[in-house]
Amino acid sequence: MNLPDLPGATPFSELCSERERWRREGRRVVLTNGCFDLLHSGHIFLLQQAAQFGDRLVVALNSDDSVRSLKGPERPILPQKLRAYALRSLRWVDGLFLFDGTRADGEIRAFAPDVYVRAADRAIDELDSKELRALRAVGARIEFVPFLDGFSTTGLLERIRALR
Repeated sequence: MNLPDLPGATPFSELCSERERWRREGRRVVLTNGCFDLLHSGHIFLLQQAAQFGDRLVVALNSDDSVRSLKGPERPILPQKLRAYALRSLRWVDGLFLFDGTRADGEIRAFAPDVYVRAADRAIDELDSKELRALRAVGARIEFVPFLDGFSTTGLLERIRALR
């Protein structure tokens, strides 16, 4: 697939510099992360709600290799370039970077968000332990937003397959 040059992910080092500028300006920075494969209403609700916890919302997006290791060889459905473009097109998203691992603990430590947001389909004790330690190390407040039942990429794929 030959993709045009679409805006999307910012190099992590550049976004960390931007983060420092926001800190100097007194802005509260929110971070969330995920695969965001097949952007749907559940994702949009999460991002809209997450943006309300601060002045800037940044998304850490799992790379294609990362999604494959988490979800299996048939995923992602959309390549990272298109997932990044879709997310950056949303008015709530102020920045986005890609990460290759299955967890973002190193990125959390380097980026040092003020607030970290997840959907409430998980409790705090179900967060990745390394990510949780990183969040605590940087003093990030952890917030959960309601999870919209019936909106998951896996569920949508199952419904699409059932249509055959």
